[in-house]
Amino acid sequence: MLTNGQLESLKSQLLKSKQELEEHGKKNDHFDLERGHFHESMGELSSYDNHPADEGTELYEREKDVALHQHYEYQLENIGKALKAIEKGNYGKCEVCGKDIPYERLEAIPETTFCVEHTPDQTISTNRPIEEGVLMPPFGKFDMDIQEETEAYDAEDSWQDVASYGTSETPSDFYYPPDHYNDMYTESEENTGYVEDYENFIGTDIEGKEITVYPNLQHEKYENELDEEGIMTTFGDLPAFEHDPYVEEDKDKDKE
Repeated sequence: MLTNGQLESLKSQLLKSKQELEEHGKKNDHFDLERGHFHESMGELSSYDNHPADEGTELYEREKDVALHQHYEYQLENIGKALKAIEKGNYGKCEVCGKDIPYERLEAIPETTFCVEHTPDQTISTNRPIEEGVLMPPFGKFDMDIQEETEAYDAEDSWQDVASYGTSETPSDFYYPPDHYNDMYTESEENTGYVEDYENFIGTDIEGKEITVYPNLQHEKYENELDEEGIMTTFGDLPAFEHDPYVEEDKDKDKE
């Protein structure tokens, strides 16, 4: 429990911090964020006659202003919560577990209303600027391959379709050069529009019946590969009709 002297000292510190932050915000006009486009804070009308490097510098400074303003607003919000907690008489207790917050912590961070174990500041925010999307690995946001049982057409598939018409890379760019220029991109051997090879020449009716084989180049290639391996299917040999079936017959039928 906080003593009256400790409580008054912390309240005084909170009021002083609030006053300083509010005065600071008025003096710098809230980091000029009340203006429209960031050109207005520089006295510029457009980017037309500015060097790209100068534009990059100004954009960086603007982003820094946004970050500082968010931190400023966050501090003011926490100070307001702490002052309300003092009025209600529950200041110094954690909002989550209700345990007393050590005085040493309150002395260092008087605006906190959480103990160390439950402070939300331990969570690293994933709310990042949209510009940082270009720094992610290729297709970082739209790669569906890592998801189980998905056949969605993602950004990687889109790139593969475009790259199949040719890229700036040549076989000489690789330690183990591909055999064909159409194999210059990642996973060029991956099937497009289907998963298993046999889906390219096998069809059924709308009910999944009337299985039909449609001879084509893919079918011929598939058969040749099976013959070379000496197997009946890519997932193993199937038992002949005279062999035991996969599914055991109903014992009742056998008795009949």
